[in-house]
Order: sequence, then structure tokens, then C-alpha cells
Amino acid sequence: MDIKFTTESFNEILNKLKHEYKILAPMTLVGKGTLSDTDSIKYKPINRIEDVEFKIKSSFSAKEVYMPITETLFYFTEDSYIEPKKEEKKTLVFLRSCDIHALKRSDEIYLKNGFEDPYYKHFRDNLKIVLIGCEKTFENCFCVSMGTNKTDEYSMYLKYKNDTVYLKVKDEELTSYFQGGINTDIEIDFVEENSTSVNIPENLSQKIFKSSMWNEYDARCIACGRCNFVCPTCTCFTMQDIHYKDNPKNGERRRVWASCQVDGYTDMAGGHSFRRKNGERMRFKAMHKVYDFKKRFGYHMCVGCGRCDDICPQYISFSNCINKLNVAVNEVE
Repeated sequence: MDIKFTTESFNEILNKLKHEYKILAPMTLVGKGTLSDTDSIKYKPINRIEDVEFKIKSSFSAKEVYMPITETLFYFTEDSYIEPKKEEKKTLVFLRSCDIHALKRSDEIYLKNGFEDPYYKHFRDNLKIVLIGCEKTFENCFCVSMGTNKTDEYSMYLKYKNDTVYLKVKDEELTSYFQGGINTDIEIDFVEENSTSVNIPENLSQKIFKSSMWNEYDARCIACGRCNFVCPTCTCFTMQDIHYKDNPKNGERRRVWASCQVDGYTDMAGGHSFRRKNGERMRFKAMHKVYDFKKRFGYHMCVGCGRCDDICPQYISFSNCINKLNVAVNEVE
């Protein structure tokens, strides 16, 4: 169903949708950027279509919508435990094509990896996707190289232009909300070309671990983990037991985002730790994104959103790192 509404009419529908759905979209947070007088674009609840940031790539991915940064798994006492109440409302989230592909990667890890994570599954079962197009490529994006620039995995496509909201509605549950619009023909805005491109060697193997290219990152990387936290496909977490001060035998167990780039991630009992050097951590991340994941699931983990390049305080480019693999393969061979 291809239809269009005026801004005012669509915002009225949005208010009706809010009774059943939490609606989240990229929003510009003025003055909340890393540096002074800079903005940040994060996923927040919206009240009207004008709140949505369409023209700039979000600084952070939508990962925290369906995979909270800190999530309480259960509360415990001395002799019992109870899980927190589940969110009753469904979630409607605005995503670009690369982020929809990233969601597929998270599904592989949490739902199709030999065990279904019940907490993630609850979020996923109640999640509906609004696709927002990209009229042009953004800085550092290489989604075309990764094959994630197009998708048909969405409930509804939305475009906002000249005080008009254009909709392509596929989901039957949502169709009932969008009656009375004007019929039209809509073509989805998909990027066909990026200014950045990558070329992943077909003959990658574990021999690449011995390449000297990783030594560069011993000096450059500061192990802050920001690349992992903005990445829509990084899914690692750690567990924390929080004991309450008034009764240390009561508390809650939480899972919290973790990063393979930071100190302590691979620490083991007895003081042993894998990958102490920052270059070894960079190697682990890069090879997981373009080698290990594909070996298991048949396609690359990285979706080419470029957020890791955007956020790195040391200006380390992940796309450049991937392209260096071609030289490294020849080196180790």
C-alpha cells in the first residue's frame, strides 16, 4: 500500500500508534555531542515526524533499542529469584538498510546459535521496523561493498519531504492505522555508490594472524572500546551481580555491554589473559567481522555503516584496515 499524508495528519496517526507501540527514531540532541557545541544523534522516543533526523547518520546505532546497554535478568533474595516484568508495548523503530541487516546478524547470535535468548527474543518478537532511505551516501559508509545498502525486511517504508509523509506499508497490523491517505507511487531511496569501498580477500585464512600489519595498532589504538559500542553488530556482554547495601544477600543480576578492545575482557582465573596487545585485539575484531562470522553463517558480520570510523578518537579507519588485508595475505603467503 503506497500512500501519502500531510505532516499534521501523520502526527495524529502517530499519537494513536503510541497507545500500542513505543516509537523510537534517530533524533538530534543539541549540544550533547562529544565536543563542546556539537550535537549527538541517538535513538529516542519521538512525538512527531519532525523529531526524526533523516539527513544525518545517527552517531549511535539502534542496537540499544533491542539490546539494552544494561539489562536486569532477574532479582534475587536469599532463597528465591524473580524476573522483571516484560514490556507490554510493542516497539516501532526507524532503521536504515544497513541497520536492518545488522539486526539480522544479532538474530544469528541470539536466536540461531544453538540457543534462543529469551530476553532478546521478547524484544525481537515485539519489534516492527520502519525503513528510512538514504538519498546519498554518508561519510565513511561502505554498505555497497558489504551488500547491505538494500533490503526488503521491513514493516513499513517512510519518507518525509516537503511537509508530506510518504508510506509504503507492508505489515497488515499497521495497515489499519493508515486509512484515508492519498494513493501514490513510491520508490525507495537506496544508495547505489559510496565514496568509500572495501575489497575483502577471498583467500583469507588464519595465516593472517602472523602479519606485521597488526603491529601498527599497538601504538595507535588506545583500547577505549568506542568502536564496539557504536557498532550495530557487536553483541558481547559481561555479567554483573549487584548486591544491595541494606541486605547484601539480595540483589540483581545484570548483563552489560562489553568490548573486546578494552583491558580485562579476556582475563581468566590465575591472571592469564588473551590478547594483551591492542594490535591483537584489533586483529580479533577485524577477523571476526570479515572471516569468523562468515565461516559460520555464510556472510560477513560487518554491514559497512562506518560508525567505528566516525567515532574513533585516534582516527583509525576500519575500512582501511580491511583493505590492508590484501597486502597482508601476500605477506604471510
